[in-house]
Amino acid sequence: MKYMVGYQLRISDDFIEEIIRYKEHIYEVYFSWADFPNGRNNQLEHESLTLWEAQEKQIWDLQRLSQNGLKLNLLLNGNCYGRHSQAKAFFNKIGDTVDYILSRFGLQSVTTTSPLIAKFLKNNFTNLEVRASVNMKIGSMEGMDYVSHYFDSYYMQREYNRDLAKIKQLKNWCANHGKKLYMLANSGCLNNCSAHTFHDNLVAHETEISMMENAYAFKGICWDYLSDHLKKESYLSITNFIRPEDIDLYEPYFDAVKLATRVNKNPSRVLRAYVHKKYTGSIMDLLEPNHSGIWYPYILENGNISKEFGNTVLHCNKKCNQCNYCKEVYHQSLIKLEGYYANE
Repeated sequence: MKYMVGYQLRISDDFIEEIIRYKEHIYEVYFSWADFPNGRNNQLEHESLTLWEAQEKQIWDLQRLSQNGLKLNLLLNGNCYGRHSQAKAFFNKIGDTVDYILSRFGLQSVTTTSPLIAKFLKNNFTNLEVRASVNMKIGSMEGMDYVSHYFDSYYMQREYNRDLAKIKQLKNWCANHGKKLYMLANSGCLNNCSAHTFHDNLVAHETEISMMENAYAFKGICWDYLSDHLKKESYLSITNFIRPEDIDLYEPYFDAVKLATRVNKNPSRVLRAYVHKKYTGSIMDLLEPNHSGIWYPYILENGNISKEFGNTVLHCNKKCNQCNYCKEVYHQSLIKLEGYYANE
């Protein structure tokens, strides 16, 4: 299996070196650019670097990746572009940006949530693969067909990561229509989150929001929900992450697998875990978002999760109210930390 890895701006070169070290396992490195809203925070707003220093560091990092033969994917996957969404000036800016990146580093693909951006790219950059973002929540043949003139490939809706029948259905449709299918392996989001769209909109407007005197902070309803002791027991059944040990189960169905690493505190650890298909430590440390703080001083020890877990949930009937399997695995893997704990 090959992986898409999210670029993270860091002062040290540790993560860049790790990506280059494992480049035979890397399908693409995906990244956001400048002030374009994207599915995460503006990475150029770095606590230790000025805006210009941050931009220079990103340019240097992308150049190194490109020189080492790694392919790049530009993220234009903001959930909202506000008044700019249909503006000519906005699309001129996109065109200039893509032209620059193509000439400076090379570019294999662009991931977007906007059908209009996809249309613009298809009309003006015919050699680029245009990919539908996971945030579009495309999880049906109809959903793919509706936008098939705009997109060459799709990220599957994350809620179907453990539904083999659905995966096979979507894979067959893509194969019959000349499209590629990808998935996100290490999302920590709750399935069918009621506030997901709201949260994505906040992220898209975070620069504006940060300038306001705000009444509330919002980091997701998941934090309050999982703080309830009884809700914690359902964690494995209401999430969709794929453990490194189970990744081979997906080899026949996906062209590559995305790893969320853009805000993880230790992105190298995530990459190593999936490349080596093995990890010992808190499974939440591999996920975005990472909810481990809610459980402390307990963790869900990945090494204690049943070896059959991935295969079992991939084939189950999804009638969770009639089954306690995931709760049993949860309690088997839950351990209390004693003294200092680290897994680097």
